[in-house]
Amino acid sequence: MSLTFTLDPAVTPDLRDGILDLWTDVSNAGGAVGFVPPVTRETVRPELVRHLVQMAEGRTRLLVGRDEAGEVAAAAFLTANTHRLMTHWLWLYTVMVHPRHQGKGYGRDLLSAAEAAARTFDGIDAIRLTCRGGLGLERFYASCGYKEVGRVPDAIRVAPGDDRDDVTMLLPLT
Repeated sequence: MSLTFTLDPAVTPDLRDGILDLWTDVSNAGGAVGFVPPVTRETVRPELVRHLVQMAEGRTRLLVGRDEAGEVAAAAFLTANTHRLMTHWLWLYTVMVHPRHQGKGYGRDLLSAAEAAARTFDGIDAIRLTCRGGLGLERFYASCGYKEVGRVPDAIRVAPGDDRDDVTMLLPLT
């Protein structure tokens, strides 16, 4: 089975709750999506609200993947760069696949759908993302065509004595 992807879906209470559950479950499974487990839905909710506000302002777009049951199984946010000299690339944030779907190729599918979406945006030449070092994420993104273009050692502190690199990856679209 594959996921069905939708760019800019209508934000219904069902979708909002599905993304909130996805983000919470991914975080609690150790996913590098801005939190360190354990988290609750209430811990994640303010960050989701910030993303939803950016969507309402037209600065961020949501890509959602639903499984065969129609449940939110994957999501990512594509965010415009607001610096006037850097509007030719966008950020890919909070790339998530539900833990129950890990190992099915859905992460690759999500990145492919994000690339396809970005190619439809006027004036966008590249996708940029950052990831937490120490989890093998940079190898995964590299296998999907992204190139490591920067690294800040020990920039992310997940716990006292557990610092990780902040890795910047780039996918040219031209």
